[in-house]
Amino acid sequence: MRNRYLDLLRFLAIVRVVVYHVTGWAALTLIFPAMSVMFALAGSLMAASLDRTGAPAVLRRLRRLLPSLWVMAAVFVPAMLLTGLPLTPKVLLWLFPVSDPPANAWGAVALSVIWYLRDYLWFVLASPVALWLFRRAPLPTLLAPYALLAAIEFGILPDAPTVLREFGLYFGAWLLGFAHHDGLLRRLTNRVLVPSALVLGAAGMSWIVTHPGQRGYDLNDIHLGNALWSAAFVLLVIGRAPTAAGWVDRNAVLGRAVTVVNRRALTVYLWHMPFVAALTPLVDVVGWSHQDPVGLAIRVVLVFALVGLVTLLIGWVEDLAARRTPELLPGGAPRTPASAPASPAPAGVEVELVAAGVGSRGGVDARYPSRAAGEIRVPAPRRPREESGERISAR
Repeated sequence: MRNRYLDLLRFLAIVRVVVYHVTGWAALTLIFPAMSVMFALAGSLMAASLDRTGAPAVLRRLRRLLPSLWVMAAVFVPAMLLTGLPLTPKVLLWLFPVSDPPANAWGAVALSVIWYLRDYLWFVLASPVALWLFRRAPLPTLLAPYALLAAIEFGILPDAPTVLREFGLYFGAWLLGFAHHDGLLRRLTNRVLVPSALVLGAAGMSWIVTHPGQRGYDLNDIHLGNALWSAAFVLLVIGRAPTAAGWVDRNAVLGRAVTVVNRRALTVYLWHMPFVAALTPLVDVVGWSHQDPVGLAIRVVLVFALVGLVTLLIGWVEDLAARRTPELLPGGAPRTPASAPASPAPAGVEVELVAAGVGSRGGVDARYPSRAAGEIRVPAPRRPREESGERISAR
């Protein structure tokens, strides 16, 4: 059974990502560090998958990750090739983005969020070894990404490649997801977890305040502060996650929204940024500036509306990738076969059943003493099992 609290966190993270990209409000990255939350949730799900099926879980994760990217590439790569992108072997990175796939000038903006899939791909590939190490030396393994990031930030590894820096920045959150899956965070007492979160948060905030980036206190520009502040946030919101959150579904609108966004997280993530990039010059023409609250609200509504439209058109690709029955809009009432009403047995059927050896003396089946002779038990229809899966999002 899915934990709706974790689904709600993923929903909030995705919504925050879209709003942040439309508004550019740096405060949103501090209030809700969505990227690290999403990596932590994905890490927990990856550990669960590895426990269930072992190394083949890696291929299943890739199967669910890549088809939606390929659909987007089928639209944008030809458009970029026609508008100046050179046709080189690097274009194949759009099929398997272990490095940043090439893009032209406008594509680099519209498709800038692809970096998250690159990081996610590397983290999935590293997970079998990382989980093995984590379970043998949890604390050293957990601290390793943060030590790597500190070495890069302090100039000890000044020329570290981008992928290595991203491991330092976000793989710690992925490992916290391992800790959540294994129950290590839940077993920490409040005397340990809360002070640890406070120390990490204070250290992260101190670094953020003293090392502002190009956009001020935007976490995306302050890597070490981002990692520390996000670790504190993850410890609190996931380390003390309830095992269930039935209240999410008590409100039909909220419950359906959480389900739809979780089932279509990859589509929302991939397609929202092209709409942000396309709408920005258009709405500027009519004077809806970033400083105008009404203009910002209109931008947000338009982006969500366009993302909703494209989700209806191609979101079912995520169902196929997860080997689910494709749905136009997920979260509808489950379809269960109606059982036929029982009819009274015709006269004489009891005699026929006894003669056939089904019944026994006294009108009671000897094999099932509590069952009257001739009684037909119709098994209750099985409830469909929902395949657990992961969703991803971005900043």
